[in-house]
Amino acid sequence: MEDSDIIAAGGEVLLREAKSIERAKERLGENFAKAVKTILLHNGKLLVCGLGKSGLVGQKIAATLSSTGTPAVFIHACDAVHGDLGVYQPGDPTMLISNSGATVECLRLLPILKKFNSPTIALVGNAESPMARECDIFLDASSGGEADPLGIVPTNSTTLALAYGDALACALMKARGFSKSDFAKFHPAGQLGKSLLLKTSDIMHPLPQCAVVSANDGVRDVVIEMTGKPLGAACVVDNQGRIEGIITDGDLRRMLKENKSLDLTKAADIMTKNPVCVECCAPIGHAASLMENRPSKISVLPVVGDGSTLLGLVRIHDIYQPM
Repeated sequence: MEDSDIIAAGGEVLLREAKSIERAKERLGENFAKAVKTILLHNGKLLVCGLGKSGLVGQKIAATLSSTGTPAVFIHACDAVHGDLGVYQPGDPTMLISNSGATVECLRLLPILKKFNSPTIALVGNAESPMARECDIFLDASSGGEADPLGIVPTNSTTLALAYGDALACALMKARGFSKSDFAKFHPAGQLGKSLLLKTSDIMHPLPQCAVVSANDGVRDVVIEMTGKPLGAACVVDNQGRIEGIITDGDLRRMLKENKSLDLTKAADIMTKNPVCVECCAPIGHAASLMENRPSKISVLPVVGDGSTLLGLVRIHDIYQPM
């Protein structure tokens, strides 16, 4: 099989799945809004139920909902009738996921869920199926057929179900006014939460730990200072402690490549003037963006306070260091 054939096969799958999601957008209507309101107005949790690949999709949907302000629990369709129904509280809504809409294990739960006063939401791919007819709310996840060469492997249908779950989660986020700070509360140990919760001042190396020189210092003195405080850079400051420039390890290597004298060259000759800086009160995610979202990435950033007063340095390594 030629490379071009392999790429074409993969591209066809991506295109079919993208078109399936586009078509689903046109079908969003009152039932989608009703599903969101049913979940939103309930003070308890949402149960997400499925089997097989639909069950795996359900686990992801439940996890996304829980992390974005909507308490949700995944319940396996088989385990439900063997004790896991104990997780229910009166009125907890249930979303049942099935491409065919005829999954026996899910269908046999419906009479039981009605006794629990559980509003049921069917996320299924067949509008004429038993689940679509018998559940309180039907979300049309018709995919138009699977995307694999045989047309039988859960591909298009599972992608569309995942996208529906994301649509529900994001609509609920908007309805709840869910903020970045709310998100951070649920992700305190992850990089996303860390980037939102911590400020640059929380992880920076304070000034006494940083190599600091003046513009008139010779490069030999700069090298000595950077060797004693090896953070990858020396900050060039004026008499008031304001940042004037920065000299990195890379600047020193380039100077040596040009055969410049360590004794005759001044810091001002090789420093980067008016360097990119970050405010000490900025979230560390902003510092990461300043270092990474640029044509030429940088690995160290001066941290400043009021105006341009140097307070310390932060390295990209510090941002991604585990908490």
